[in-house]
Amino acid sequence: MNTAMAVNAGLYIHIPFCVKKCAYCDFYSITDFSMMDAFVDALALEMALSGDSPLTFDTLYLGGGTPSALTPQAIDNLISHAFSTFNIRTDTEITIEVNPGTVSLNNLRDYWQTGINRINLGVQSFSPAALQFLGRIHTAAQAESAIHSARKAGFENLGLDLIYGLPGQRPDAWQKDLEQAVGFSPEHLSCYSLTFEEETPLGKMKDDGLVEPLDDDTAADLFKLMQSILDRHGYEQYEIANFARTVTKEMIGNKVKSYRSQHNRKYWTSAPYIGLGPSAHSFVEPERRWNVADIQSYIYRLQQGVLPIEEIEILTDDQRLTESLYLGLRTVEGIDILQLEKKIKIDFYSRFGNVLADLAEEGLLTSTPARCALTPKGMRFLDGIVGILMGTETE
Repeated sequence: MNTAMAVNAGLYIHIPFCVKKCAYCDFYSITDFSMMDAFVDALALEMALSGDSPLTFDTLYLGGGTPSALTPQAIDNLISHAFSTFNIRTDTEITIEVNPGTVSLNNLRDYWQTGINRINLGVQSFSPAALQFLGRIHTAAQAESAIHSARKAGFENLGLDLIYGLPGQRPDAWQKDLEQAVGFSPEHLSCYSLTFEEETPLGKMKDDGLVEPLDDDTAADLFKLMQSILDRHGYEQYEIANFARTVTKEMIGNKVKSYRSQHNRKYWTSAPYIGLGPSAHSFVEPERRWNVADIQSYIYRLQQGVLPIEEIEILTDDQRLTESLYLGLRTVEGIDILQLEKKIKIDFYSRFGNVLADLAEEGLLTSTPARCALTPKGMRFLDGIVGILMGTETE
């Protein structure tokens, strides 16, 4: 716990409301807005019950769901309440996720006035056909308007989310989406490969044979194309799905200004974070806990003065090792070997050395005594590489 407390933590607030549920999404959300006021009250109660945390926070992330479904006043109240309850630094990165179909210039100006300094727009695509397939409520024109409005509102740290790997998607279509996105000069781009999660409409369509996922070779080609285009436009791939502008980094005193997502970095580096709201996860190594994924149960428990925890899990060393490999190899920095050996009490190269040599020979990985990281080529095969590494346990 002492080590965790020495590292700045992240605070995540899950806003579980959506105008419409997207076909691919398996995050907890509801389309019934009648419980919004009760939810906001319950969230304040959860903050009060969690406010004795010894952690210091330097990121606050409003995700969902659709945080922009709340009024700017409600958002302002949540942020103010968080600052008065938790030990949050004054220079904190505060991010809000926004659906382009739910905001206006006035909304965005109000968000800026609350102290939010980073905005993430869920564009997903500029193709009308792709947006319809994904079940998005906004049009390409609304996405473009929201981007322009975010700039007018004052946001200088703007991120766009894109999805690729749709059934039948051709490289030229993905290239067009990427070129349109970089044309707006966002500071950050998150590019996610479409997944067919169970219990989602899209997952059921796949199971029923109504849609066929893109084959692995084509998906890998799209990934490589993405790396090439974004690199050419000055975006650094710092994690498998995330890219940040590099040309605008500047020295300010002794600090470097970076447009990488400081909050998401918490997840990849096993830094501590607290999650509030239904279904939200919290992690202070080696403990993970998560809230009930039901808004009625969430509200009821808090009204009874009880934290809405669904389950608490104490990770074993094997679980911590697997997570450290999977999360560390997602990033360009890779795994800090000395830190991992200290945490898990293993000899990294005695355990993985032969396999690492084979992967390096294939151009998938690089390693030094201090670090082990995937190459740009290797990033396309993260899941398989981690599987190979963990398969060495029984050898």
